[in-house]
Amino acid sequence: MVSTLCLFALGGESPAEQRFPPPDFTETGHQLPVTTTPPPRALWVHYLDVAVLAGALALALWLIYKKRSRRGLFWLSIFSVAWFGFWKKGCVCAIGAPQNVAYALFHPEYAVPLTVVAFFALPLIVALFAGRAFCAAVCPHGALQDLVLVKPVKVPAWLEHALGVLPFVFLGFGLSFAATGSGFPVCRYDPIVPIFRLNGPSLMVALGVLTLLLGLWVGRPYCRFACPYGALLRLAALVSRWRVRVTPDSCTQCRLCENACPFGAMREPSPGVASPPFVRGDRRRLAALLGLLPVLVAAGALIGHRLGPAVAKLDPTVALAERFLQQQQSPVDHGLMTPEALSLQRAERDPKGLLQAAAEMRGRFVLACALFGGWVGLVLGVKLVSLSVHVRRADFEPDRGACFACARCFRSCPQELVRLGLMPAAEAPRPASEPQAVNA
Repeated sequence: MVSTLCLFALGGESPAEQRFPPPDFTETGHQLPVTTTPPPRALWVHYLDVAVLAGALALALWLIYKKRSRRGLFWLSIFSVAWFGFWKKGCVCAIGAPQNVAYALFHPEYAVPLTVVAFFALPLIVALFAGRAFCAAVCPHGALQDLVLVKPVKVPAWLEHALGVLPFVFLGFGLSFAATGSGFPVCRYDPIVPIFRLNGPSLMVALGVLTLLLGLWVGRPYCRFACPYGALLRLAALVSRWRVRVTPDSCTQCRLCENACPFGAMREPSPGVASPPFVRGDRRRLAALLGLLPVLVAAGALIGHRLGPAVAKLDPTVALAERFLQQQQSPVDHGLMTPEALSLQRAERDPKGLLQAAAEMRGRFVLACALFGGWVGLVLGVKLVSLSVHVRRADFEPDRGACFACARCFRSCPQELVRLGLMPAAEAPRPASEPQAVNA
């Protein structure tokens, strides 16, 4: 798992050496399995990663807000994929770091390494002030998907809204199970890291390849519809002090930027002043949805609590305890040296300890499922409320939370071309409030 491996990596200065050589399987032809995790690195290397992260974030901010350079972000994306992706093999990973923080909050005996805290906090701090600069070209997951985008297609708005809740659901899934000590699912089900490591579970490798293939036409599918850390950055960017502006001057409402954004982040101006009956209807609907919100949270928590015992059986300790109890009630001959027989033999050595550990793990799963269910209810309720809230906009502008600050839309704006000297000012469209020149 991405972030968990980093914790073990920080424990020593060099990789551990084998005390005994592996047995020789020359006669049987048995192949030793290849490890799917990167070896531990020295502590100073992790601090170097933090320094590179801070430098890359600073460079991204300069390229977005000062230079307004898509080309610069393109080369920064290549560097991020090479350094944080293939060279560092996706570790330390900001996407998995929230799980470490959640686990530490509920387990005082666990100390989060400073490098993991830095990868968790730095992009969020930047997002609070300047939007999703981390997503623009620093995150290797997003940068890789951005680089493979060839012919973007527009996702329908209704589908964008429906799939847009999945990152928040995945965030709650990861944090709930990490906080209760049930596991780190965000790292386990990350489809991009196996590509950086060039190995991993076959299912996740296949999912990663499918994600990149989909990314040829759908802009950043993992970032938009799955990334849990992107959900946190989206919330932080909503209150950011600075935001990305397509035009350096005044908006001419030419709609060119809307067509240039492959991620569905552009929002059009508000149509006008709403009529009083329409406003009253919106207010009644908003009040009803706010009243429904706690009901959805309670219902989700109850459903999760009911499903907890069944989900707990996926844990090896709980599954072994269930098999052991069933064997005591209805003995079954599993044969000699079978996996079932060997596992039952291990259980018989300390049945009391096994049942106690299984009960503790089952309780963790029940709590995690209840928290996750309540979180899903909250996400669905907030999404319904957000659809009933209308934001007033005078110009075409990116949505603060949905914008990846990739700078793809900058040169679509005629005013930006005038600023760069690529178009005469007389040929640029004028704002709607200004009179158009008429040739005699």
